[in-house]
Amino acid sequence: MKSRTTIAVSALAAAIALVGCNKPADGAAKTDAAKTEEAGADKKIAGLKDEKEQISYMVGMDVAKMLEPAKDEVDFATVTKAMKDVLEGKKVLLTEEQANEIRETFSQKMQAKKLAEMMADAKKNADEGKKFLAENGKKPGVVTTQSGLQYQVISEGKGAKPGAGDAVKVTYKGTLLDGKEFDSTEAHGGEPAVLPLDRVIPGWAEGIRLMPVGSKYKFWIPSNLGYGEQVLPGAPFPPNATLVFDVELLEIVKAPKG
Repeated sequence: MKSRTTIAVSALAAAIALVGCNKPADGAAKTDAAKTEEAGADKKIAGLKDEKEQISYMVGMDVAKMLEPAKDEVDFATVTKAMKDVLEGKKVLLTEEQANEIRETFSQKMQAKKLAEMMADAKKNADEGKKFLAENGKKPGVVTTQSGLQYQVISEGKGAKPGAGDAVKVTYKGTLLDGKEFDSTEAHGGEPAVLPLDRVIPGWAEGIRLMPVGSKYKFWIPSNLGYGEQVLPGAPFPPNATLVFDVELLEIVKAPKG
């Protein structure tokens, strides 16, 4: 959830942007502003008859997106009443002290709820990963190391193998067990990536050191050799995810300093 400060800053930025659009610096700017205003007036959107309704709907969309994580915890009619009371200058039903107390309690409640959901997801993903790896390890060509990393040789190169302190030039694609891609060199423009082996997850570091240059391997990395349950907010994978990587080792390179 965004804090009230964040909302206020966003609203202020939007207001400044609107004012800036209407503040010409010279004659040319005035002409551009007039053209922009005319274009906006001519822009027809079904269900929104004029610019004011369009702006109002846009604001409503933004507010709804902000409230979406807490949609089951709030009553929309009461939210609307509070907004009207404030915007119309009416006496509000809460003092600032009461609002702050309710805000703090609600924040703690939402944090606890989020933590419980993350813990449940982490257990579910760990159980699913363990079951998958147990079956996957029985397949022909799949090797399970002592640590629990699983790999399959797609094609074997004839070059040297990297050491723990090396960096490598690779192409890769990372997916979840359901096949959903969460990262790849292709997604970053298609150029190979240079990765120091002392800065990657343990499963990657172990797997890459098994590969001669010129090889293509497939890795299945259990959560304890990946990112575990403490994933960062907004991460493209859930807690305790088992990760799958297709990797081609192109070259061993000098590890960057620092």
